[in-house]
Amino acid sequence: MSFSGSTFPRPTPWVTRLIVITAGMQLLLETVLTSPEIRAVLAMDPAGFGSRPWGAVTYLFVHGGILHLAANMLGLYIFGTPVEDRMGSRAFILYYLYCGVGAAMFSLLLSVASHQGPILGASGAVLGLAVAFATYWPDAEVQVLLIPIPIKARTLVLALAAMDLIFALLIPDGVAHEAHLGGMLAGWLFFRAQAFTQRRPPPLPRQQPERVVMVQQSAGGRDSDPRGSQASRPMGPRPGTDPVAAEVDRVLDKISAKGIGSLTPEERRFLDEVSKRKQREIN
Repeated sequence: MSFSGSTFPRPTPWVTRLIVITAGMQLLLETVLTSPEIRAVLAMDPAGFGSRPWGAVTYLFVHGGILHLAANMLGLYIFGTPVEDRMGSRAFILYYLYCGVGAAMFSLLLSVASHQGPILGASGAVLGLAVAFATYWPDAEVQVLLIPIPIKARTLVLALAAMDLIFALLIPDGVAHEAHLGGMLAGWLFFRAQAFTQRRPPPLPRQQPERVVMVQQSAGGRDSDPRGSQASRPMGPRPGTDPVAAEVDRVLDKISAKGIGSLTPEERRFLDEVSKRKQREIN
């Protein structure tokens, strides 16, 4: 799959590291560490989780073959690059591992009621990234191989979830569809919890800066032209004693000097919150 109508961006730092580490591990397993026992030790086996709990993490870096690896690394690149650019590298790697472990724990939970075989591969974590992508850019179009028309990210994720659910319930094919669903569920819960905690933000000082701040993020990840996505900055009174106004000035000056791509995730959230509050006051 690929982004519709866009060039492929350069992979972000943790996306690059994860691809290199995962591909390197697969190379070792295919050439040097070929014993099936090694794969068994690294796999996530719900039945043996008590004796091998590390499998909830190590299984992400072990795949069933080259095609399995290629599919997951392609998904990691396509969805992970813009998501890491939006989240920031530290939050991204924590989210990736969280979705991967969440997929493993979901399979472990299901093993109480039904048999769950050993799990290999990063599919659960990658599908968690797909949920993040669809949350940030639900209307972004993604081109899927063998399908001639682009599909909106939100529609694609819902279709993948439905397919995994159908296969998990009705068509056993040896693929860990339950882990796929677990990774997507973990990502959905993450953003639901984030939305809940941000529903009642602490009140800003009553005196607001007389500026309208509009920030737009490209679904393609990195900004191709920072000048084209700078926040609009109609000048107005600048209360010197207002800490919020001072912070807005600092962030807008940073955008003017370095472009919107230089903002940290915290600075982006700050501008979004100020913009929303200002729009509510106008309305």
